[in-house]
Amino acid sequence: MLLAGPPPALVRAVARRFPGCLYHVETSAPVVALTLDDGPDARGTPRLLALLAAHDARATFFLISERVRGNEPLVAALLRAGHEAGNHLTRDEPSIGLGPARFEAALVEADTVLRRAGARPRWVRPGGGLYTAAMVAVMRRHGYRCALGSVYPYDPAIPWPRYAAWFILRNVRPGAILVLHEGGGRGPRTERVLAAVLPELRRRGIRVVTLTELMRSEPRRSEPMHPETGDATAARARGGL
Repeated sequence: MLLAGPPPALVRAVARRFPGCLYHVETSAPVVALTLDDGPDARGTPRLLALLAAHDARATFFLISERVRGNEPLVAALLRAGHEAGNHLTRDEPSIGLGPARFEAALVEADTVLRRAGARPRWVRPGGGLYTAAMVAVMRRHGYRCALGSVYPYDPAIPWPRYAAWFILRNVRPGAILVLHEGGGRGPRTERVLAAVLPELRRRGIRVVTLTELMRSEPRRSEPMHPETGDATAARARGGL
């Protein structure tokens, strides 16, 4: 599975089995969303912004609030460039271990920091990619939607840009959500990945957009709804499949 990547059918099955978070969007439009986790990073983020601009690509940056402090100009720069900021909580840690009360406190704290930096976040990605129904309820209560992903080259664990680029280009489909990381010194690796991926996606006629832009291409709901309530409820699930 690691070498071949998850088939689209598996991603759809996981999304149905564990509703509450967005894994992908059902669309025939030639668009994918790029998401970048764990920033901002004073050294890596400016280089990624320049690379994205060179390829007319946009991304959703899932920012950790303790890394925003002191890097507010980077947040302003990415927003000016047409990207969007998402909430990745306060620290680089598994969110599921916090419990509902501490998770809510971290979500709200990060939201406050992001808004002070000029962002208006609408997406949240729980650290570690695991979530519960209680966590999804907290997210929704504060006006957030949960987003994970469908094309994830395991870049925190596998530090090989050529592998990550191959993995993405093999598995990408219209409506996919790509997951990469820039924090923790991973920015240069991600820059190399995107330097290979972005030109090829453009050659294929695929636009790289933010999560919000991807949702605009959606002809129907991408999250399974509860058959009685009409709402999406979540169970524990692993993100980034």
